[in-house]
Amino acid sequence: MTNLLVIGAYGQIARVATGLLLDRTDARLTLYLRRASRLDRLAAHSRIDIVEGDATDAAALEQAMAGQDIVYANLAGDMARQAKAIIAAMQKTGVRRLIFISSMGIYGEVPGQRYRNVLDPYRDSAAAVEQSGLDYTVIRAAWLNDDDVIAYGTTRKGEPFANPDATVSRKSIGDLIVRLVTEPGFGIGESFGVHGTR
Repeated sequence: MTNLLVIGAYGQIARVATGLLLDRTDARLTLYLRRASRLDRLAAHSRIDIVEGDATDAAALEQAMAGQDIVYANLAGDMARQAKAIIAAMQKTGVRRLIFISSMGIYGEVPGQRYRNVLDPYRDSAAAVEQSGLDYTVIRAAWLNDDDVIAYGTTRKGEPFANPDATVSRKSIGDLIVRLVTEPGFGIGESFGVHGTR
């Protein structure tokens, strides 16, 4: 059984991914978020532990990482600071596998894209992840929707972002996360651009 720590577990992608992971895997999930009461409805689930903590709290992160196989981070706010705290805690606890949510456009791979400053938190945090020496996968999602569909394609770092004007469902991102959790070796060292196909 895989032990998975979800940091930023109240995020919209994280909540969808949590549901898919419970449905499609036997993983045990530790859900880490600032206000644990937001996920009270999941507290009784036999494969879920809920931990209240901030993504910059080194001691809390290290405690939550004990015994984990994979860390999946779904952050907002001061993403670079959070990413560096997570990386440091992983290095200290010996957890190697990191799945990290970012945004399309961080490498200038979207033709005509004009959101440079807005993307700085995503760009800086992804750079920290890529330089961490961990077994990382960065997911650069397109604009998101809540459609109940799995339909997406991927590009790799260095390739133009495909179909950048189409939205992609959070469920599609969740499907990719399930694949990264369940397929050993898949996506390690990769930065996937994830675009919609509909």
